[in-house]
Amino acid sequence: MNASATAIPEALVTLSGVKFAYPGRSRSPILDDLSLSIGEGEFLAVLGPSGGGKSTLLKILAGLVTAQAGSVVVGGTEIRRPRRDVGMVFQRPTLLPWRNVRDNVLLPAGFAIGASKAELDRADRLLAMTGLRESAGLYPNQLSGGMAQRVGLTRMLLHDPRLLLLDEPFSALDAMTRERLSLELQRIWMTERRTAIFVTHSIPEALFLADRVVVLAGRPGRILADLPVDLPRPRTLETMGGARFNALALELRRLFDTVAATGVPAQ
Repeated sequence: MNASATAIPEALVTLSGVKFAYPGRSRSPILDDLSLSIGEGEFLAVLGPSGGGKSTLLKILAGLVTAQAGSVVVGGTEIRRPRRDVGMVFQRPTLLPWRNVRDNVLLPAGFAIGASKAELDRADRLLAMTGLRESAGLYPNQLSGGMAQRVGLTRMLLHDPRLLLLDEPFSALDAMTRERLSLELQRIWMTERRTAIFVTHSIPEALFLADRVVVLAGRPGRILADLPVDLPRPRTLETMGGARFNALALELRRLFDTVAATGVPAQ
């Protein structure tokens, strides 16, 4: 495993020397001198323990917070504020309870009453693609947790973003639902082919979804490993029982065990 950032040809996302510390907090920065490149159409998983800077990294890429040093470039333009070409899904989908599924998907367009015909047509296509067409008239209290998260994923795709940011979107779900949604997310990603950055604590989830896994840990957060995932797609639940999948999972677990025991990543 390469313990530094890997250069990716034709990168869509480039972070160079990024530093971030929350103001007024008397502790070390969350991120310090972080550099990373993500290629166009790549699915990157960011793996690591709590407090390692994973969610902060996504907030910087989403333009929700601003780095104190370094540069963050998406599609050749520096990120300074939220942008329509960057979509984000959080741990919980935060649906409006008084709006139905279709209107929650259309929230970025101002609901159905304010949406253009193109936005309405795209919403209907996305609802069909994510298996929600028959549920478009339901309200959030009528949805399972997995269905609600699918609504969040569909809403993220409405404006056809170039970059998808997913902050532990399945963490509140049971194991079987997480597996089903991992399959669903892989299918959506293979259809849309957008660059995706997926934050998780789960080694199997990261390996199942990603082309590449970056391990981010420590305070300040730093890249401990950058691991290509050489598993063919589409991946199935049987992929998780394969020898190569388990070898990669063991490699990552050994890295975490070494850091936990010594505070220093394996070389």
